[in-house]
Amino acid sequence: MAESAQPPFTGKICCIGAGYVGGPTMAMMALKTPLTVTVVDMNKQRIDAWNSDQLPIYEPGLKEVVEAVRGKRLFFTTDVEKAVREAEIIFVSVNTPTKEYGFGKGLAADLTYWEGAARSISKACVAGVGLLNGTTKIIVEKSTVPVHTADAMSCVLKACSPPGVSFQVLSNPEFLAEGTAVQDLTAPDRVLIGGLQTPEGLNAIEALASVYRHWVPDERIITANVWSAEVAKLIANAFLAQRISSVNALSAICEASGADIDHVSKAVGADPGLGPKFLKAGPGFGGSCFQKDILNLIYLCKQHKMNEVADYWSQILKMNDFQKMRFGSLIVNAMFNTVNNKKIAIFGFAFKADTGDTRESPAIDICKTLLSEGAQVCVYDPEVKISQMQRDLAGVENLERLTAAEDAISACQDAHAIVVITEWKVFTTYDYAKLYEIMKKPSFVFDGRNILDHSRLREIGFNVLAIGKPAGWSWKAESH
Repeated sequence: MAESAQPPFTGKICCIGAGYVGGPTMAMMALKTPLTVTVVDMNKQRIDAWNSDQLPIYEPGLKEVVEAVRGKRLFFTTDVEKAVREAEIIFVSVNTPTKEYGFGKGLAADLTYWEGAARSISKACVAGVGLLNGTTKIIVEKSTVPVHTADAMSCVLKACSPPGVSFQVLSNPEFLAEGTAVQDLTAPDRVLIGGLQTPEGLNAIEALASVYRHWVPDERIITANVWSAEVAKLIANAFLAQRISSVNALSAICEASGADIDHVSKAVGADPGLGPKFLKAGPGFGGSCFQKDILNLIYLCKQHKMNEVADYWSQILKMNDFQKMRFGSLIVNAMFNTVNNKKIAIFGFAFKADTGDTRESPAIDICKTLLSEGAQVCVYDPEVKISQMQRDLAGVENLERLTAAEDAISACQDAHAIVVITEWKVFTTYDYAKLYEIMKKPSFVFDGRNILDHSRLREIGFNVLAIGKPAGWSWKAESH
């Protein structure tokens, strides 16, 4: 994008929402620019955590970024009205979960928090205060939202705001991966900004682009109309999820045929038209984005009577559910078709490594399967507490059989099996010979991430089964 004659933005920035997106994004913006950035949230406990030594979320490198600028250019507060009133650019980064009621239940995004944010902005506005060019506030959609949410937001703002205040609503979707958020924010592969293609809209796009130019190369700043930006976010996540479901479907074929999914993925990923990323088989994808965004996309298709397109995207979620169920079934079947009263050590409960986020984690479904089969499930995760596990598994049969361990040794003591669900690097560093000694025999390892040395484990004495790998042992085969 060619640089505009508009001067760089020099005002204040506010972000409504101090979650996984708002907190890290604003921290990086404060670090990389000379601007004052304030993050607001009505949840006092969360704000207090951002102002403490124990941040409310775990991301490698995030604490160092926050501590470098907190109290200087980065501020966390529950005073929403003051921060919004003084800011010229306001990011909205609130939760937009899938609706659990009414029209669109199970598919559409619940925009309750989003509309609440829009009304809070309107309430805080005062003519002449915190306005770009004397009249305008720029509102930036940072949450993943349905297409045409910008139109709805503009409608609410226009209807509820005082005279003398106008708004430009931009879409600036995040493309962060949990676990690498700081790295993604430091050197983003792209920054997408969508807005109205009017003089006022283009000026607003340029104002936001000038903020990012403090550290992002201009060629990585992509501008578009607002609806393209909203759709692009959904499609990007749908494509990534599709790729994961595809390789997981292939893992089932590999197990049945004697092929090795890692060999297959390497050969497929060598094609320059495909590349090697997101071709690692696993127990299924999780996190806050993939399922929610695909459901949103399916809802959009159904609204426009594109049922065949909706069915196409639905298959990605069906395959993901199948993979989680298939892995749980693999564990039970391999252990002589019963895990009743057997202790199973679960390595990892977060949906991926380097985060404490458990939303839609495959571990939830796999633990449900094992608990329903009567297993004693003992989980060790470096960042997830037992209270979070219990919330995620609330209402599950035999929940009293769930425990959490402080370390791997405690988890494995008298266990019949180890199940690797999250790809924490620390799991590859253990002395598995020592773990084998304290486990019940025969001892099993089920590697859902293919991160362990399977040959070495078999030498120790483990019976090893892994996603997409030829079975190295089968009690059924040996019984014939």
